Amino acid sequence: MSGNIRLLNETLAAARAEERAALIAYLPAGFPTVDGGIEAVKAVLDGGADIVEVGLPHSDPVLDGPVIQTADDIALRGGVRIADVMRTVREAFEATGKPVLVMTYWNPIDRYGVERFTAELAEAGGAGCILPDLPVQESALWREHAEKHGLATVFVVAPSSRDERLATITAAGTGFVYAASLMGVTGTRESVGEQAADLVRRTRATTDLPVCVGLGVSNAVQAAEVASFADGVIVGSAFVKRLLDAGDQAAGIAAVRELAGELARGVKRVS
Repeated sequence: MSGNIRLLNETLAAARAEERAALIAYLPAGFPTVDGGIEAVKAVLDGGADIVEVGLPHSDPVLDGPVIQTADDIALRGGVRIADVMRTVREAFEATGKPVLVMTYWNPIDRYGVERFTAELAEAGGAGCILPDLPVQESALWREHAEKHGLATVFVVAPSSRDERLATITAAGTGFVYAASLMGVTGTRESVGEQAADLVRRTRATTDLPVCVGLGVSNAVQAAEVASFADGVIVGSAFVKRLLDAGDQAAGIAAVRELAGELARGVKRVS
């Protein structure tokens, strides 16, 4: 079975045709439980997200701030496994028909086996993978299997990336480019800042891939700001925080669905 890179590409193209940015949500699998996490992922897609990233919880999430680290810890202590990540992808895709990616550090894939991971992700209906710590120069094996199984390979660029390095990264990627809005870890910020707009401009000079911005976006105003210059707005910590702060699972599901709706309205930038 082939993965859903085509669906991902079509979804991003459709958002562009509507003269708006795509809303990309992130939630870790297994949080607050495996079943609860699946319901949360479905809720953000039903609420208005175009695409979702399902995080594979990791014990040393170097890109992630305290909010996502807390959620990962809860998921890991709950015994989440890669099979649960694949189940989350499958059930979210089957329920919504929207693109579902996995965001993961490289070590779990390396230990699991690249061929096994890509084959199972494609079979589950996944659209691809975001690999924040896999160096492009060491990615040939992954990209070979991802292409074979119809999966996107999304790399992360940062404000510190020089133009030559940006060109190398974007030439190897597919689906979209994940532009980290600032140097640091995930988490909500008061302002996304001009660094992100400059990074998007420099990245677009090297590629025709959509450039989507993450790290720091937490509300509709910030989503609208990023949507004015990026092809996609990525939101993670704000969704996770809604679940952490909720009194119970039902309240958490309602809260993330509501936030998705607010953010979806925010990304509909005015022409």
